[in-house]
Amino acid sequence: MYLPEHFKSVDPAALQRIMREHPLAALVTHGEHGLDAEHLPFEYDPARGALGTLSAHVARANPLWQRCADGSPVLVIFRGAQAYISPNWYPSKQVAHRQVPTWNYEVVHAHGHLRIRDDERFLRGLLARLTRHHEAGEPQPWKMSEAPADYIQALLRNIVGIEVELSALLGKSKLSQNKDAADRQSAAAALERLGHHELAQVMRAFD
Repeated sequence: MYLPEHFKSVDPAALQRIMREHPLAALVTHGEHGLDAEHLPFEYDPARGALGTLSAHVARANPLWQRCADGSPVLVIFRGAQAYISPNWYPSKQVAHRQVPTWNYEVVHAHGHLRIRDDERFLRGLLARLTRHHEAGEPQPWKMSEAPADYIQALLRNIVGIEVELSALLGKSKLSQNKDAADRQSAAAALERLGHHELAQVMRAFD
């Protein structure tokens, strides 16, 4: 990933926020047939390993867990807030006309090693935690216990757990840091009007 110094994000709290708030990530693997990617919702546990551990599950029919050897190096890409930026949003454009369109975004590249967890206890714990987290905003959060036990058991037999113990975290936050404060604030206000509240908020954090 091309990473100019002014867009580099090294704050662990900021990187963890992106992984938690945008858990659907691309798991990039490399096997005998070349590169491949799976799109999975991950749970992030910062307490397991030096940089934390990611957990997810795949369908048993998915060849990933057999194609990739245990311990294979992998890359997990999380994409946070993102949106198009028009040059018309910059006050300086109206003066010198020296602005062009761009795209602002936040991403985290999480490097680590893949572990296969074909383990019902692991899967039950993972699914229970994911469910509690993502159902928390519902008026009546759904629980696994609401479904018939034999139905859940059958589903568990058809999935396999995976973990990625992280060895490196690399973040890029392209948020108009290379623009002056007036241009950045004006662009953030335009994003707010268009409903991109999260991106507008993180851009304003630089002022």
